[in-house]
Amino acid sequence: MVCTFVFWDVKHGSAAYIQTPNGKHIVIDLGIGSYENSNDVFSPLWHLKNSGINRLDAVIITHPHTDHLDDIANFDLLSPKILIRPRHLTEKEIRDGNRTEDKEIIDQYLSIDSRYTSPVIDSDDICVSGNNGGVNIQLFTPKSCATSNLNNQSVVTVISYAGLKILIPGDNEPASWDELLGRNDFLSSVKNTDILVAPHHGRDSGFSADLLEYISPRLAIISDGRHCDTSATDRYGMKMRGWTVNKRNGEKENRKCVTTRNDGVIVVEFGTNTNGRNFIDVLID
Repeated sequence: MVCTFVFWDVKHGSAAYIQTPNGKHIVIDLGIGSYENSNDVFSPLWHLKNSGINRLDAVIITHPHTDHLDDIANFDLLSPKILIRPRHLTEKEIRDGNRTEDKEIIDQYLSIDSRYTSPVIDSDDICVSGNNGGVNIQLFTPKSCATSNLNNQSVVTVISYAGLKILIPGDNEPASWDELLGRNDFLSSVKNTDILVAPHHGRDSGFSADLLEYISPRLAIISDGRHCDTSATDRYGMKMRGWTVNKRNGEKENRKCVTTRNDGVIVVEFGTNTNGRNFIDVLID
């Protein structure tokens, strides 16, 4: 049995898909990507729909910035059962935290947000591992940071399966990491993380030496565009233990960081092989 993670190449944005061993479908963030020298736009939600997925069990929006929301016009294609987002934010805080030219996307987000007000029934709760074929999902939302910076309101998702663990944040910056690292439940959850999705697209502004010192991951995944003047990829590389990744051409490489800008779509599988040993498979271009 395998838990599969897909990190789409959505340029500057962020978008991930998770399929649990029992066939649950979960999306984290709604970025989109444009093909080079073309007006065509890649929509992860359209891709999932065309792949035969008719409904999502959950959508997690880490925080309401447009690079995490650009695909929201296609949200209803897959009729998500539940929507997880930082619910403590007010409409004013959300609008103040975005550009006026992004009003249409924010309007769509707020409209969808207003529809998901009913309590989640137990059988749909993705934080119950029995609902996910044994995949354990824990969610953490910083709340003491100033809401003037929506990055520090990002939901952090910790997913464990087969004795392996991946940490998927939003655009969290050091203030929110400092808050979370002061919580015993968070420390217990993230201990022995194997793979870290670098916060804030791998920029310096999201780098937390204290977090990395505590979790000591094997590999960092960075979802970013081709032009980033504040990339902290080298800093992440110095903190990772390294892992062997598979390339689609059949080659293997030992890597400490993989990036969507250089490696394209990144697929990760957690599972247990026929000998009862846990494995991590990472596939890149």
